[in-house]
Parts: sequence; C-alpha cells; structure tokens
Amino acid sequence: MSKTITKDKQDQLLDRISKYPWVIFLHNDDHNTFDWVISCLMEHCDHHLEQATQCAHIVHFVGVCDVKRGELDQLKKIYESLKTAGLSVTLEEV
Repeated sequence: MSKTITKDKQDQLLDRISKYPWVIFLHNDDHNTFDWVISCLMEHCDHHLEQATQCAHIVHFVGVCDVKRGELDQLKKIYESLKTAGLSVTLEEV
C-alpha cells in the first residue's frame, strides 16, 4: 500500500516550510555513531526514536538531512547544543 499526500496536506507542508525559513542540517561524518546521533537528536531536537533513527539513516546514505526548522532565535540554541555534542551541523536560511 503506497502513501499519497493529499493536496491539503501538501499545502500545510509548504506553509510550514515558508513560515520557518531557518533550518538545521545534520551532515555525515566519520566519528559519530548511529546511537550517539539518535540520542542527540532525541535530546536536543525533541525527536521521537523513529524520527531520529530515520534522520540518522538519511544522513548516512544521503550525506545530509534537515533535522529542525524554525525561527532563528529558537534554532541558535539547538544548533549550539548539537555542535557542542560533536555533531556536524549547519544553520542555514532556505
């Protein structure tokens, strides 16, 4: 069974993206373990286990994943805490 996104759901997603133009991107590296990345995403980004695990796999296979969107002031603290934890992250306006 395939999942399809309805027009209303797609509009909601696009509204959210345009409403929050700042994004924290997590980049692949050679020194953090899956468990550490998942733990950091859960602690600092308030991800659930499944979401954090999916992000870790995307980063591993694609090289980068957006892990948090929001207002700049909100994301600065999260970005700094992820950097302090040793993750390779960037904070960008999209």
